[in-house]
Amino acid sequence: MAKNEGQIIIKKYANRRLYNTGTSTYVTLDDLAEMVKKGEEFIVQDAKSGEEITHSVLTQIIFEQESKTGNTLLPISFLRQLITYYGDQMQMVVPSFLEHSMRAFTEQQTQMREQINRAFGETPLGKNLQLPIQMVEEQVRRNTEMFQQAMQMFSPFMKPPAKESRKAEAKDIDELKEQLRAMQNKLDSL
Repeated sequence: MAKNEGQIIIKKYANRRLYNTGTSTYVTLDDLAEMVKKGEEFIVQDAKSGEEITHSVLTQIIFEQESKTGNTLLPISFLRQLITYYGDQMQMVVPSFLEHSMRAFTEQQTQMREQINRAFGETPLGKNLQLPIQMVEEQVRRNTEMFQQAMQMFSPFMKPPAKESRKAEAKDIDELKEQLRAMQNKLDSL
């Protein structure tokens, strides 16, 4: 297997085909998404120049995942806020903050699942039980507050979001709440 420091090398050709040098097979973006979900490390290189293009390919996977279904992970208000940081003095801080936040969220999600399993036991329903709405809402609220506090630490003169922005964020949160309620209703009907 061709690997670079434990990572599989994926070569992207001019015809947009992706070749996994580890398995000597052509792969799709969906295959790469599955590899990410399984925790497999890989880098993507332009086959002609050898330039590493992993970031752009992962971004392309996110774009595809977001457009495949109506269930998006990135609310419009978040995307707008993220765009405002490009070229801003905060641009250097945001990536490490987001990485830390996702790591903390993953750890908290694992803890919440363990607590739910302890509370409901290992029943078939308990294994498939989604996080209760209140726990998710509380976690989103805490993460949002933590993000805002961190941004204010680095930029003490940062203005609070405009009313329109807050209204858009509230709308996105309301939409998330409605989706969570719908999931909870489906679970209750099972």
